Formats: sequence, structure tokens, C-alpha cells
Amino acid sequence: MKQSPDMARLEQVLRSGRIVRGGFLGTDRRPLAEIIEADRAAVTRRGLTCERIAGRMAELTAAAMGRLGTWVDAGGGLQVRAEEHKGLIVCPWPHPARCRKRITTARRSETGQALQWTDLSIHLIGKHAFFQGRESAFRMEPDALIDFLGLTGEATAEDAGIWPTPKR
Repeated sequence: MKQSPDMARLEQVLRSGRIVRGGFLGTDRRPLAEIIEADRAAVTRRGLTCERIAGRMAELTAAAMGRLGTWVDAGGGLQVRAEEHKGLIVCPWPHPARCRKRITTARRSETGQALQWTDLSIHLIGKHAFFQGRESAFRMEPDALIDFLGLTGEATAEDAGIWPTPKR
């Protein structure tokens, strides 16, 4: 898949460590457009949207903000904790979004399974359908994240960007 010059420039920024140490693509050698398309397809197969996933992540982060550094019961078998660090981090896409340097940890009470994300991760997933590259610091596989968050649903044809298939 051939990428546009803008996408190629963005990929260079994401591979570099200019914004975050180690970059956003980790060891993933796939072109950026391919990474995004594969992740978006995984989300669509599950009947969800990236916006809905990011929305749930933001809800969990907000629940943790009332008691920074302390575990909070977020319901649904999840506990969350947030740590905030000084400053803001910019979105690597060419627009003016800036996010707080905050890390949210969520864990399943019954299994102890935990995931971490940043406010920038929420933005990247919700606005750019970008879950980051393999082995990057905050990469989350879409299917694993959906399962962890306990999300289910059926995206509309408009959400998926496709024509609806008649149900039989």
C-alpha cells in the first residue's frame, strides 16, 4: 500500500524518539497506513468504533482522577489508578492537540490483569484510530483492549464507513 507524502512524513516522526523515547511504532516495520487500517478493521469486526473505545478509557481515567495515585473501584470488576506528571505532550499528527502527561492503570479485580494508557493514547485511538506499533511502550491490541474493557456492540454502517449488509 503506497502512502501519501504526508503520511510518510508522519511515519518518520512516529518512528523517531523526538516526542517520546522509543517512538510510537516500537519494532513494527509495517507502514503506518497498514497499522491503522489493520487496527481499525479489528475494531469494526467487533462492532465498535475507536471513539467508543477511547470514550470508555476516558471515563475510567476520569474515575481515577478524584483520588490520584490511589486505586478506585470503577465498577464492572475494574479498579483504576492515575498518576499525573508535570507538563503536556503534543499529538504527533499535524494539529494543535496537547494532552496531560498522565498514566492510567486499570486492573481486573478477579484476575489482576492490568493495562496502562496515557491521555495521549486515548486521543490517538479516538481521533486517529492509532493504537501505536508493536512493542511500543503503550501499544494495546484492539481485541485485547476491547475484551479488557468489557465492551460489546454493533457499529452502524456510518461508523464503519461502509454500506450496511442486509440481515437474514
